[in-house]
This record gives sequence, structure tokens and C-alpha cells, in this order.
Amino acid sequence: MPETSRRHLLLGGAAVSAGALLTACTSNDPKNQAPVASAAPAADDKPGTPVTIGFAGPQADHGWLNAINENAERRAKKYSDVTLEITEGSNDTAAQIGQVQTLINKKVDVLVVLPADGKALTQVGLQAMKAGIPVVNLDRIFASPQAYRCWIGGDNYGMGLNAGRFIGEQLKDKPNATVVELAGMDSLELTKQRTQGFDDALKNYPNIRKVARQAADFTVESGQAKMAQLLQAQPKFDALWNHDDDQGVGALRAIAQAGRKDFLMVGGAGAKSAMDAIKADDSVLKATVLYPPTMAASAIDLARALGQKKGIGGMAELEIPASITLYSAVVTKENVDEYLPTGFN
Repeated sequence: MPETSRRHLLLGGAAVSAGALLTACTSNDPKNQAPVASAAPAADDKPGTPVTIGFAGPQADHGWLNAINENAERRAKKYSDVTLEITEGSNDTAAQIGQVQTLINKKVDVLVVLPADGKALTQVGLQAMKAGIPVVNLDRIFASPQAYRCWIGGDNYGMGLNAGRFIGEQLKDKPNATVVELAGMDSLELTKQRTQGFDDALKNYPNIRKVARQAADFTVESGQAKMAQLLQAQPKFDALWNHDDDQGVGALRAIAQAGRKDFLMVGGAGAKSAMDAIKADDSVLKATVLYPPTMAASAIDLARALGQKKGIGGMAELEIPASITLYSAVVTKENVDEYLPTGFN
């Protein structure tokens, strides 16, 4: 995941839209109008130059990772001019390096890589770029910007920030409010960023205090076990932020078993099960903060544009950006129907 100090282009939508953006006029007087820039050729749905895209992701052993693969495959099928060469996926870095090297040897036009370990796969990204194959680095970032042409991914700090803001607004009028946090894996930088964003948001609400934090492992089983520990240690609190909707399934089981209904819960990532629960409004889960797997669909759009030497529709530049950070929207009962189609199993 990228550091928050990294310069990013913020895009709220998941997929890149079509249509070129022309420069605006500075005056209503035709004599004083600035010259209109030549419109950059923009990628669109019309068939163009055939592009073979190599896609390498980690093993789909988590709902979100499986959704990444599904989004990439579904998006590629949308385009008659795209051929997708997809690897089996592996969490073993050596195996994934071998898979990417195979795609390089096949001389694909563009590579999309979600590395199991960004640092460990940096060299193979550099290898592809040196071979003249542009790389779209998906989510887990390589150690060197020379290893990719474009990075696209989620905003872990923003997830925590928006979760904290939502909870803060719900509790801003409650004196001495308390919250707890069910984090992901503390060995991962993304977990630290999510926690930091959450803590920074709460600084704006002096009436709210975080009284406990427990790290889980992004699994249903760990979510249930760690949530049970939190509930036992904290007989009363007002809100819970859970970093991941998969482990949230287990957390909700533990909450139901304990018979607790005295707090609100905010999830993370955007699983369909979480959105269904939010829509039903029959549990403590009231919101989830997105980390959209639709980024894989956008990565295919970007790879296609690179392969066809086109820019992004809606932007005046001739080239696609170097970095795109997706927005972590908060899904609630009020807007859940908009986001349900993006929910993953």
C-alpha cells in the first residue's frame, strides 16, 4: 500500500469513464477565448487495436481477493479487442514471480499485477518495464516507481479516516462516548494505516475515547474469537470499527452469541453480506467503508488504454496518470442500494 504522503489522483468512481475533456474557455467573447487544446484520444467501448493483457494476482483465499479476480475477468470480457492471459495466482512470492516472468516471455502487451508482496516482486516489475511491457501495479505497491507505469489502489488511511468520521458524527453529542477497534493483521502496513486514519479522525471528537483494540487475521474464525475477547473485556462501549467484512462475519456471530445490541458497528471493504445486513437494519452493523475490488476492473481499463496508446476519457492529458487512489465511500442504509452491485461474496 502506498504511503499517504505519496502524490495521488483521487477518483471516486471505480471504472474509468469515456469521453475526452476539452479545455474551458476563459471568456464569453470569442475574440478572447483561449485556444482549445487538441483532444487526447480517449479509451472507449468501441473496438480498437487488439491488446493482450497479462493478469497476475495472489491466491484468492479471501473474499476480497476472489472479487479482484472476478472483476478483472468480467471487465476483460466486455472488450472484444482484449485478450486476458490470467495466472493461477499464488501467495508464494517465488511462484508469482515465475508466473509474471512467463507472461513477460509470452510478450503480452501490458501487465496488471497485484503482488502477494510488493517489495519482493519489484524486480520482476522492473524486468517487465525494461522489456517494454508497461505494468499496471494493482493495490500492493512495488518498492520502486520504475517498476510500474501506473499504480491504482485503495486508500487504507482514508478507510480509517472515514470510519472514524462516521462514528464521530453518530456519537458527537454523547458525553464520554467510548469505541473499540477490531483491526486486521498488525504485521501488515495497511492495518497500521487504517488504525492511524481512525485515530486521527477521532481527534476531532474530544468526547470520544478509544478504550480497546484487538487485532484479528481477516478470517471469519479469527473475527469471532477476537470479538468474543473484546466483548468480555469491555462490558460497555458505544461503537465498534471492524477493519474487514470477512472477519466481520465472525464478529457478528460473537456479538449475537453475547446478546449485545448496545452499540453500533462499522465494517470495512464492502462485502455483499455486510451490505445485506445494513439494508436489513436488523443488527448492530450500520455501515461499511469501501475498499473497492472494482479497482481490478479499472486496472483492465487502464491496461487497455496503455496498450492502445490512449488517454483517460474525461481528462485533457495525453497520458494516463501515474497514480490513482480510489475513494473509501461509507455505505449506509440510505445509499446501500447504489453500492450493492459492487458487493463481493
